[in-house]
Amino acid sequence: MQPKVIVICNRKGGTGKTNVAINLAAYLSALGKKILLIDLDPQANASSGLGIGDRSQGIYEVLSQKISLNSSITATRRNLWVIPANENLAGADIELVNIPEREFVLSKVIKNILAEKAEENYDYIFIDTPPSLSLITVNSLVAADQVLIPVQAEYYALEGLGQLLQTIGLVKENLQPNLKILGAVLTMYDGRGRLSAEVWEELYKHFPYKIFRTIIPRNVRLAEAPSYGQTILEYAPKSKGARAYKRLAKEFLSNNDLIIK
Repeated sequence: MQPKVIVICNRKGGTGKTNVAINLAAYLSALGKKILLIDLDPQANASSGLGIGDRSQGIYEVLSQKISLNSSITATRRNLWVIPANENLAGADIELVNIPEREFVLSKVIKNILAEKAEENYDYIFIDTPPSLSLITVNSLVAADQVLIPVQAEYYALEGLGQLLQTIGLVKENLQPNLKILGAVLTMYDGRGRLSAEVWEELYKHFPYKIFRTIIPRNVRLAEAPSYGQTILEYAPKSKGARAYKRLAKEFLSNNDLIIK
């Protein structure tokens, strides 16, 4: 059975996108699912957040055919593998411009992963993207089966969502007809004030796709964990943030086939 490729995407920065990527991946791996996480953000926060120190052989070097695919995949913990990123990836948009079928470069890499690493039998491949609608992001959408959109619980939460949905629609229409939106997950929720609740209500009114019932709270432990190269599962497994990600992983598994077309 082919793994599902899920891109975690939002053109707006500060949405907790990378936290969603590494912590959802960690809890799914703890639940026995085999996960490959591709860090496609030049800031390489997902790589450092998983404790990967040497990022000299990563996704940029694979895309530019400087190293073999096998050289780039790093085992981090049980059931969780990563293709890291580094700052070289920042120039990939320019380098891809003149390549034939430039939107399909990552898709071809993933096909090679499935061919060369068949013994790993990944259940899910997650792609963490930069906070932009760049050519790199388009590559991730073309390579994906589903899109998961983190939405920060703050005043401008819906800003840019329309443009992202429009881009997804264009990719679906012209490049990847099977692309679906898995849904949105609300992050950095602060239950002490009215603002987060108002954002939740606005999201329900205006977001036409599935919204996960699990809400990721604003939590100090969640903010601290990446600086130690750990997921929240390792850093503070009894924290409020850890409990939320455990629920999200279970909801993800129970809903993953119930996708709004």
